[in-house]
This record gives sequence, structure tokens and C-alpha cells, in this order.
Amino acid sequence: MGNQDIVQKLWRLCDVLRDDGITYQQYVTELTYILFLKMMKEQNTEEVIPEGYRWDNLVEKEGLELKTFYQRLLLELGNSDNAWLNQVYSDASTSITEPKNLEKIIKSISELDWYNAKEEGLGNLYEGLLEKNASEKKSGAGQYFTPRVLIDVMVELMDPKPGERCNDPAAGTFGFMIAADQYLKEKTDDYFDLDPQMVEFQKRQAFTGMELVKDTHRLALMNALLHNIEGRLEHGDSLSGTGKWIKNMDVILTNPPFGTKKGGEQATRDDLTFVTSNKQLNFLQLIYNALKDDGNARAAVILPDNVLFEGGIGAQIRNDLMNKCNLHTILRLPTGIFYAQGVKTNVLFFTREKTDQDNTKDVWVYDMRTNMESFGKRNALKKKHFENFINAYHAEDRSEVENERWNNFTREDIAKKDDSLDIGLIADESFSVYENLPEPVESAEEAIDKLQQAMDLLNEVVDELKAVEGDEVVKK
Repeated sequence: MGNQDIVQKLWRLCDVLRDDGITYQQYVTELTYILFLKMMKEQNTEEVIPEGYRWDNLVEKEGLELKTFYQRLLLELGNSDNAWLNQVYSDASTSITEPKNLEKIIKSISELDWYNAKEEGLGNLYEGLLEKNASEKKSGAGQYFTPRVLIDVMVELMDPKPGERCNDPAAGTFGFMIAADQYLKEKTDDYFDLDPQMVEFQKRQAFTGMELVKDTHRLALMNALLHNIEGRLEHGDSLSGTGKWIKNMDVILTNPPFGTKKGGEQATRDDLTFVTSNKQLNFLQLIYNALKDDGNARAAVILPDNVLFEGGIGAQIRNDLMNKCNLHTILRLPTGIFYAQGVKTNVLFFTREKTDQDNTKDVWVYDMRTNMESFGKRNALKKKHFENFINAYHAEDRSEVENERWNNFTREDIAKKDDSLDIGLIADESFSVYENLPEPVESAEEAIDKLQQAMDLLNEVVDELKAVEGDEVVKK
């Protein structure tokens, strides 16, 4: 039994909890509490868990005794002195009311093929569970789960190096940092090519993040722990003062949440130059200001279309970005790959330079949206869909790339459009039915003729009405 089979079995257990009125999101959180204990046992790392509250203590109990013990266990681990344990179980409570349902879940987990799960990696198993949760529309989890293929492409293009500090200020389930860690492990023979000091840095300092939603932060902690990452992973709002520690980063990879602060509230960071209630514009400011100004620090960030064209403060922020950074590439993403079907998104790639003026000379834009096939469950987004873009991105001379989707815009061109970056989309073939329309002048002349005919007709009607009124006056 492989990890995918285990994920399916774990997911089917959700049916057990329907009578308890438990949602998909609650189920994944509940699974996290229980899986943590089992995975600690499988990894021989149970010493972090107080004696008497470990996996074997859980499986030996049944019925009401099990439920009572489980509730006490959650409370005990939530008050643990161990920082990671405390965060995973902080304010934890169970949504399961029926002891028999809790018992069934624990026994089912116990009976899974954990030998093969360990062979494939417990972290990969957990990520598979998170991905399954995100793919279920009813779960609402898609709001924070970026498609893995997109994450992998962004990581590959950012090309993190050993010793670099990587961060995601809107961490979600920590997918970007997990992928960056995996990317480096593949480059360094699972870190065996590195000296012990560097290995310790990669484990404890290289990958950090911050997540606002408490339950999502809990999932992120579990994900990091199972991938042997112990970097700083805070629960809180990156756009508040508690996020000021995010600075001097070498690489930032992120997909910030969409929307505005509740009630139009402004970000409470006092180090953002431009004040707005637009979350994405605030995150964009946070990101380019959090990069080291050494000419090497870089970011790839997913942002909606409105960030590209919003006027006023939006234009000022884009101007500031292009001054401080070299915004060298924009990828216009297909619609419907995550979030709501109609939401249009982009990936901005930029490097923070050593000075704060005139660093963007031109911007290359790749249109992966127009005339693209529709993506979804039946037609999953795959690495092959990004191949032409990746080749263009890496081209030694970008101007020699022959691809209609790949276009260049100078800083002067952009300035003429009030610093709008809503550029680079090619002609949409779905409008080809209009290709045989007459020239604009001919269309205008034809419209005038029709309007004149309508006016003549109305004048005739008015004349006839006047004539009728005149006849009635004569008769009187």
C-alpha cells in the first residue's frame, strides 16, 4: 500500500464523522491531532510527548474512557513546555461527540501500512492528505493550497541555495518552504554534501514563515515537523507589528490571501510606506522591503490582476517596486487553477537591487492564460504546461525567443500607462467571429445612416400626430 492508498483510506474515514456534523476542515485538524501521536511513534521521537499521553496509551482505551482520555490528552499537550508540541495542540479541542467514531478512526489509523508509509516519507503522506483536502470544494481549503506543480516551478526558477534564508509571509500549510527544502535536498544528496553546520542551518534557520489562521498554522507546523524542518513558523499577521521580524531574506516565495482587511481596516505595520486596505498591495510592499538589498535576494509572488492595474496608491507601490527591484518577469496564469473559477492571477518575479532607484529597465511578460485549455480535476495543470515559459525565462538572450506569448515592455512604455502592469496578453481567438467586421469608419457611417432613418421615421410619426390633433380641433 502506497501513500496515495493510505490518503484515500484516511479520507474515507471522514464519512464516519458525518453524523457528528464535522466538516472536512475540522476532520483534517482532528486527524492532525491523532496522526501526530502515531507518526511520533513511527519516527521513534515520542520523547517529546509526556509519558502517559503517547500513541500506545491512546489505542488501549475504548468507549467513553477513550473519549475522556483523548480530551484530557489534548489539554495536556496544549500546555506542554515543548514549543512545537504546544503549538500543534494549542487550544485544541475535539469535534467528535460519539466515542465509537473516535475509536474507529484510531483503530483504522493503527491498521494502516505504516512500513510503506515510512518508506515513502511520512511528510509526503501528510502533504497528500492536505492536497486531498484542498481538492474537495466542500472543504474550502483551496483558498490556501497552491497547486504543487506551480509551487515547484516557482521554487525551481528562484533556485534557492544552501545557506540562504527563505520565507513565506503567508505560509498556509508551508508548501513553498517544504518544496524549497526538497529542491535543495535533491541538489545536495539529502544534505549529505553539506558540512554539519550547514545541515543544522538548513534544519533550524533556512525556512521560515508566518500564518494568520490558527488551524492552518497547526497544519503547517505538522507539515514542517514531518519534513524535519524546525525553522521559525509563527502564528500571526505578517501585516501587523508582529511580522517585523521578516526582513533581510534571500528568497521569498508566497501566495498571499486575496481581499481587503475586514471593514477596510488598514495594515497595522508602521514600516509600510504606502497606506491601503488592499491586502495584496500591502503584502507586495512587505515582500520587496523584506528582501536583502544586495542584488541577489529575489522573490516570486502570486498576485491577482487588480494589483497590476489598480490606480492611486497601487500605481505608487508598483513604481516603488520597479525602483527598488528589477521586476524582470511576469507570468499571466490560467484562470481556474485555484481560488474561484473567475479569479485571474499572475506570478511576479523580481530581484532586490543595491540601490533604490531605476532598477527595472524592462519587463518580460509570458501569457499562459489566453487561448489556453481549461484546467481542473479532469485536466490537471502539469509541469509540461510550463515548459515553454521556463525555457523563455532561462534564455540567455530573451529577445531571441520566438514565442507569441513572450513579450517585452520597457520601463518607459509602462510609465506611459500610469505604471499599469496589466500587459502582455495576446489576441483572444475566441473573438475570431468578429474578424470579418467592416472597418471602424464604415461601421460608424452605417450606424449614422441607421440613426438618420430612425429619426426620419420618428419625425413622420410626430407629423402624423400633429395632423390628427389639428383635425380634432377643426371638428370642435
